[in-house]
Amino acid sequence: MRSAFLLSLFLLGLDLLFVSVSCGSSTEFVYPNFTASHLQFVDSSKGAFLLSPNSIFKAGLFSPVGDSSPDFYFSVVHIDSGSTIWSSNRDSPVSSSGKMILSPQGISIVEDGKGQKPVWSTPVLASPVHSLRLTDAGNLLLLDRLNASLWESFKFPTDTIVLGQTLPLRMSLSGSVSSYDFSTGDYKFVVTESDGLMQWKGQNYWKFRMHTRANVDSNFPVEYLTVTTTGLAFMGRNGTAVIIRVALPPSTDFRFAKMDYTGKFIINRFFGKELVTEFSGPMDPCQIPFACGKFGLCHLDNAAENKSCSCPDEMRPVADQKTCVPVSQSLSLPVSCEASNVSYLKLGSGVSYFSTHFSDPVEHGIELFACQDLCSKNCSCFGVFYENTSRSCYMVKDSFGSLSLVKNSPDNQDLIGYVKLSTRKQNGKPQDNQNRGSQFPVIALVLLPCTGFLLVIAIGLIWWRKCAVLRYSSIREKQAIRLGSFESGDLGSFHIPGLPQKFEFEELEQATDNFKLQIGSGGFGAVFKGTLPDETLVAVKKITNHGLHGRQEFCTEIAIIGNIRHTNLVKLRGFCARGRQLLLVYEYMNRGSLEKTLFSGSGPVLEWQERFDIALGTARGLAYLHSGCEQKIIHCDVKPENILLHDQFQPKISDFGLSKLLSQEESSLFTTMRGTRGYLAPEWITNTAISEKADVYSYGMVLLELVSGRKNCSFRSQSNSVTEENNQNQNNSSSTTTTNSGLVYFPLYALDMHEQGRYMELADPRLEGRVTSQEVGKLVRIALCCVHEEPALRPTMAAVVGMFEGSIPLGNPRMESLNFLRFYGLRFAESSMVQGQNEESENLGFHRRESSNSGGSRHSASYMASQEVSGPR
Repeated sequence: MRSAFLLSLFLLGLDLLFVSVSCGSSTEFVYPNFTASHLQFVDSSKGAFLLSPNSIFKAGLFSPVGDSSPDFYFSVVHIDSGSTIWSSNRDSPVSSSGKMILSPQGISIVEDGKGQKPVWSTPVLASPVHSLRLTDAGNLLLLDRLNASLWESFKFPTDTIVLGQTLPLRMSLSGSVSSYDFSTGDYKFVVTESDGLMQWKGQNYWKFRMHTRANVDSNFPVEYLTVTTTGLAFMGRNGTAVIIRVALPPSTDFRFAKMDYTGKFIINRFFGKELVTEFSGPMDPCQIPFACGKFGLCHLDNAAENKSCSCPDEMRPVADQKTCVPVSQSLSLPVSCEASNVSYLKLGSGVSYFSTHFSDPVEHGIELFACQDLCSKNCSCFGVFYENTSRSCYMVKDSFGSLSLVKNSPDNQDLIGYVKLSTRKQNGKPQDNQNRGSQFPVIALVLLPCTGFLLVIAIGLIWWRKCAVLRYSSIREKQAIRLGSFESGDLGSFHIPGLPQKFEFEELEQATDNFKLQIGSGGFGAVFKGTLPDETLVAVKKITNHGLHGRQEFCTEIAIIGNIRHTNLVKLRGFCARGRQLLLVYEYMNRGSLEKTLFSGSGPVLEWQERFDIALGTARGLAYLHSGCEQKIIHCDVKPENILLHDQFQPKISDFGLSKLLSQEESSLFTTMRGTRGYLAPEWITNTAISEKADVYSYGMVLLELVSGRKNCSFRSQSNSVTEENNQNQNNSSSTTTTNSGLVYFPLYALDMHEQGRYMELADPRLEGRVTSQEVGKLVRIALCCVHEEPALRPTMAAVVGMFEGSIPLGNPRMESLNFLRFYGLRFAESSMVQGQNEESENLGFHRRESSNSGGSRHSASYMASQEVSGPR
């Protein structure tokens, strides 16, 4: 009996050893504290350590060109066809000895021998990882102890989606550089509300609806793209309506859609023993932006699939045949913005450019010389297209791809293209000066010795004066340091790595037209719109408060913003520090602040999707500040005024002057009140340690304002007040939400409506039904979770991003941690009524002194402080 038991234990141990993968065989699951490299599994499973149950897909560290390649990627591969459907570290390949490490925190890809700093890793997860699994569909899953999904590769596609996978609205597929280089290339496919859009370096060049096989079934907004057994479909109305479809032969074979490195969007099916292309677009190969290289001219031959390439007149190909350059040696591609050095090479008639079909002219009704002048003054402009009949000007910016020769097309005879060139100088002299005579005037022989003598004396005087000025400046600098004043030499003691560009004061004075156009203001100064010599628009912040806080903010903003890069954070272009003239130069946000866009009442109403994108982008920016930097950064003043909007309402967080730098392990207690009333977390005035959760609270308040389209502490319009009063009579809602005067504290109202499930009551009425209760409810639930009174109950900003993207389940607001909002609402109503009575008394000529109230609770004190205290700006 004992021997049988021991034998059972032995067999069980062998079974566990076999399944553990450490022996080099692949399996469906692996568990934390697991490490794998390509070399470790190359003999038994060709580098794979995960295998789907149906043995169709494998995962491991692979190279697209074989084991001898220097570049390996952690990828999921279809075994029979060898097609890579997903890869992680596409922009940071590792060697064959590079490792994939699975830990309770997620997946990390590291290069062996270069420390443990990952070249790629999964984002912050909601709970510890219990296992990593590869499904029959080819989806890579990180699971928790209850087998709930924490992260999956299907939600982070690279260039491919497979059968059953979806590509949600505004997500994209990015083509690789080549078939053997998985790095992110220039071609991208994006799902929009009405179509599938293809882009090259940000320029649109093809729409899905342009294909003859694309059938438009309805005009509902697109929600996602999916590959099915019968083709490809753009879906809407929660997946119940087909918007655009491509019908393909019904099949359960392996089928996938891909943004190919060639610039085409293709659908392939593995049929028999080979891949068959079932769909490809664009159909015209000359519609692909880089079909014939830079400035190349694409010709269609008799068959639509065949093309040939050449160069336009007055241009010739270079050795690699991917670029055309001017025939004349005196001309070259533009290298400066000086209009005097710029010339234009006219392209032949019938030559078109792809981006002019998808973009609007920069100007209408102007002459050709004016169109070219706009390009000459813009360093990012490579050429223009001018339409004679409408006198419209199209500008080709940032990159210039291939041209198309369209014969016998009247639409293209009117559109003439011009390539921007510059006059090349030889030996430092313009070419037209090379053939001048070398005659030397006789008088110069007499004047040169005298001139030289005078020149030596002048240089000596200048040098003596310069030395005197330097000695004087040194004395002043030492005095400034001793006195603690903020003079020009003060910044010399600061060592700031990666310091942005330093501007002279005169440069910024000229750029802003002597600080003429003010576009904003704050406690430390005003912001002015400016234009740099290269036509770049900037926002110049002029510091006027030169006290301690002004100095601290100036140095802090340079140190922080100058060294971080994120698409949702405002970029610091440079600075100026001369004497008491302190200025910061930011990139210009052409749509202003969220506060003006949301509350001004002028201009178009922000649509729901735009609000959603602003909320998500802001959350991503804050998540980066909190956990994406080497040092944790707390903003301390998150509010609509500090969220700026760029093109397509892209949000960017600004104003880091109130932020605090913390190490990842440190938690500091700030003794100075910082922030703006209405957005301050309760811990600011309860002597509780301040952490990044204070930003989460402020973000929650901003999110509620995005939902309602108005300030959280505001008067309600008369029509809305009547509607709410009727609703309250019918439903016996809380009396603390509104008052007879029409006052409302919106966070409390949102809490009441959440408890009743009446989310549409909270939506901005200007949206007029263009939003669903489910969409509003999602944002309201996230916001209420963010404004919990206890900081520990608030989610991290990384978790908030996960809730928006759907990778983390929505949180459930804790009512016991939100009851403080009822005290806030009561105090808001009381203080508003007192303020109204005071204003009425002042209008009648009386002055009323408020009596002190010593019996307020901790909640009421917290509310009053957050309403009355505004930290330094």
